[in-house]
Amino acid sequence: MAPVETPSPEESAGARGYWRWRKDDFFPEPSFASWAAYRAALGATPARLRDRFTGRSTDAAELGALRRRSENEMRRCLTWWDLTWFGFGSVIGAGIFVLTGQEARDHAGPAIVLSYVASGLSAMLSVFCYTEFAVEIPVAGGSFAYIRVELGDVAAFIAAANLILESIIGKAAVARAWTSYLASLMNKPASALRIHTSLAEGYNELDPIAVAVIAVTAALAMLSSKGTSRVNWVASAVHVLVIAFVIVAGFLHAKPANLTPFLPYGVPGVFRAAAIVYFAYGGFDNIATMAEETRNPSRDIPLGLLGSMSAITTIYCVMALALSMMQPYTAIDRSAAYSAAFGSVGMRWAQYVVALGALKGMTTVLLVGVLGKARYTTHIARSHIIPPVFALVHPRTGTPVHATALVAAASAGVAFFSSLKVLSSLLSASTLFIFVMMATSLLVRRYYVRGVTTRTHALRLVASLLLIIGSSVGIAVCWATSSPRRWQGYVVLVPAWAAGTLGIQLLVPMARTPKVWGVPLVPWLPSLSIATNVFLMGSLGKEAFVRFGICTAVMLVYYVLVGLHATYDVAHGACAGGEDDMVAAPDVHKAGAGSENINML
Repeated sequence: MAPVETPSPEESAGARGYWRWRKDDFFPEPSFASWAAYRAALGATPARLRDRFTGRSTDAAELGALRRRSENEMRRCLTWWDLTWFGFGSVIGAGIFVLTGQEARDHAGPAIVLSYVASGLSAMLSVFCYTEFAVEIPVAGGSFAYIRVELGDVAAFIAAANLILESIIGKAAVARAWTSYLASLMNKPASALRIHTSLAEGYNELDPIAVAVIAVTAALAMLSSKGTSRVNWVASAVHVLVIAFVIVAGFLHAKPANLTPFLPYGVPGVFRAAAIVYFAYGGFDNIATMAEETRNPSRDIPLGLLGSMSAITTIYCVMALALSMMQPYTAIDRSAAYSAAFGSVGMRWAQYVVALGALKGMTTVLLVGVLGKARYTTHIARSHIIPPVFALVHPRTGTPVHATALVAAASAGVAFFSSLKVLSSLLSASTLFIFVMMATSLLVRRYYVRGVTTRTHALRLVASLLLIIGSSVGIAVCWATSSPRRWQGYVVLVPAWAAGTLGIQLLVPMARTPKVWGVPLVPWLPSLSIATNVFLMGSLGKEAFVRFGICTAVMLVYYVLVGLHATYDVAHGACAGGEDDMVAAPDVHKAGAGSENINML
């Protein structure tokens, strides 16, 4: 298809300005030019799906052509210091202060500390994968961009759908928790500040305060990335002081007897809780989206990501232990655990300090969350999966104002209706699924390069990956369904996982090495990341997968009706700048060794 004669992005920007609301700003692709064109595009859906299944992006396309579609550059103004505090600000919030009490009471008991250890180790494995990609491909798209390069266009859409779902639900969950802690600060029940209705359980408490908090943090994020960083690190520093107080005061009132029984719900309860509290670690991927605004990504991203997450994992485990030793697990408050715990030991004044600190922490989680997720959304819009108007960067602020508003508006709508319990399990399923895709992408990146990897080695890599993923799923299913926990399945499945990993190491030569920083012990650490994340997914309840499946199905319908045709047009040069976007079927673009990952088979 020949490229359409259209003005350059710079000419268009100068003519139209930043605020655009015309149809062509949302759907500039030829497939949506008229109803006749759209009907023709729908008729070509099978062929276009085949094309997009084999389509791959490149490092160069993500760093070049896609970034130019924002018309204005994001400002490179962040350092490792900013990223480290973004790590604290994006992670420590509703998870530790709310989910700890909920999961200790309902699933893990005092062994909630082991749940944080398990989820923390799994999170650190994913952090390694994110760090290598963020150093190699420093763009705002985060895991969406990485998966698009290594696994292709359709896999990237599935990731994008879950990223958008995660961003909306994550902000909504934190905003709901913010309201609960504000009520605690005012000596009221957790739901006292919400509007009670006769709607279905889980959706019957309307939360206008959560909507207001989302709006305020989004407005701040629109103004300046560096200004947001300053606000975040000051607030996070204060928050760390509150956490230090919680830990010290908690252990001063600790009673070892409260740790008995340590496993009231057994080992399955520990892993069920670990799958839920994984939400408390989920914000670290926001740091990867800041790569495009980082002055020295190869140095600053490893320091910011690995440094902050190591410290946060330790903090979470110590805080969970302090809570478990302050009260019997049966007395822990599900909604405002730490505030209620201090009230129970006679430190009623301390519950206000804790509640205020929790509010500060959740505010920074919302602030950094909208900052990071807006950048995800920006890069997704650059690919035209969603309307490209949301890819635009404001010329004065250097921030993606449209994308920020989109994320905030959707999150506010969900937060207004849905309870934290409904949100947290769905969020964990989405997050864990993306992390599995990330670890798989890293293995593909290291062991497959078009023009270097032979067909035989590619087949061995595919077979080994299928064995790793299949055995990981089998272990998770075996754990979830065996009663009592039978050992026979693990005798087969664990060695099968090890064989798949060893197969990659011994039978597939490494085709690419990182330029600056890389994950150690490849393929073992990425393979272990796949296994642990799949295992935690298997520990979630049935309801989480039902909601996850419904949401994913709805998004796939959107892809077939809209996203598929938009990305097809762009990949084949039918839009301005599309000819530079090397996302096409294997027979469309040919590249030399190491320049493009297309199709392993």
